[in-house]
Amino acid sequence: MSSTIFFFLFIPLLAFILLAVNLIFAPHNPYQEKDSAFECGFSSFLGQNRTQFSISFFIFALLFLLFDLEILLVYPYLVSAYTNGVYGLSVMLIFLLALTLGFAFELGKKALSIDSRQISNSRVKQSSNA
Repeated sequence: MSSTIFFFLFIPLLAFILLAVNLIFAPHNPYQEKDSAFECGFSSFLGQNRTQFSISFFIFALLFLLFDLEILLVYPYLVSAYTNGVYGLSVMLIFLLALTLGFAFELGKKALSIDSRQISNSRVKQSSNA
């Protein structure tokens, strides 16, 4: 039996066994608070549980994920930098250039600026006072 076949049989079997052990030995005691929506330990107040959430936070998180994965892609080159030669260096420079241009484009579109509600509320108050 080769190691590949062993792992294709062993890993699903191990996953099934661990799930079965969890279902058998885990305590099952549902109650109302446990099944309700979790809001930092407090019940949500009427009208405050579903406020508008700025899409800027999601864009910021996706851009962070993109550049975090970029580090993951650069790591193999850095580990074998002595043996890659000029070809590996040129490929890595092209990759980093493409990422730098993308980052400059994001800065130009102001994708990383998140407007604070406090700042926007103070602008509204200033314009209403004038």
